[in-house]
Amino acid sequence: MKKTLFKILASLNKVILPRISKRDLNRLSKFEKAIVAYRYWVTTNALG
Repeated sequence: MKKTLFKILASLNKVILPRISKRDLNRLSKFEKAIVAYRYWVTTNALG
């Protein structure tokens, strides 16, 4: 059930949140870094 929840969150992130992968991670604002960290956390939990 936990994995299913994270897969749903990952699909919502893909649609709702902006893609930041093509930008320099060192130049992001704190809010954008938080988005990257959140997306990473959701992705690792959905895969694992």
